[in-house]
Amino acid sequence: MRAAGAVCAAVDAVLGGQAQNSFCAERPPGHHAAAAATTGFCVFNNVAVGVEQARKVHGLKRVVVIDFDVHHGNGTEAIFRKDPDVMVASIHQAMIFPMSGASRDTGVGNIVNVPVARNTPAAKFRQAFEAGIIPRLLDFKPELLFILAGFNAHFNDPLANQKLAPSDFAWLTEQIMSVAKKCCQRRVVSTLEGGYDPAALAQSGAAHIRTLMQP
Repeated sequence: MRAAGAVCAAVDAVLGGQAQNSFCAERPPGHHAAAAATTGFCVFNNVAVGVEQARKVHGLKRVVVIDFDVHHGNGTEAIFRKDPDVMVASIHQAMIFPMSGASRDTGVGNIVNVPVARNTPAAKFRQAFEAGIIPRLLDFKPELLFILAGFNAHFNDPLANQKLAPSDFAWLTEQIMSVAKKCCQRRVVSTLEGGYDPAALAQSGAAHIRTLMQP
């Protein structure tokens, strides 16, 4: 409950003008949780609660959720797949838990899935993100961006097979912030998802937060 509440508090701070953007260092993560079921390591879908806080309390109409956790956020997609006012865009490793997130899964035009193969080089991962996700975000013109910041695409993470380093997570954050500057006055709420090598998680999270803090 505190994890979900942290996201609500971050939404209030950003939309209330007390913070430009925010990072929620909360656990458990949330993106596998469905509306009425726990899945994976997730109890509540923290970002979905935050989206509703933004819409129902603050009156926002168009919101984007960007997920770069190495696992597909099946719960988040299921909650919003028929909601045209919420875009859920995910880049993730194909053919691992939860075995979902195919590129053909598009909801009502609001779902963007970019699966990548095992051991994708960091340069190709960046290319896939830049080509597959950034243009869609710009076209959607959100009023607020949520980031599902999973750091388990790091090359040392034990639960996946990707090749990212902390500098790559900084680059991903830079691309998202460039969209936020153009579309929604830099308003971003980032929430911690996966990451299961403590040192890799710490280094990658620090790179992400430093980038969020840049003017």
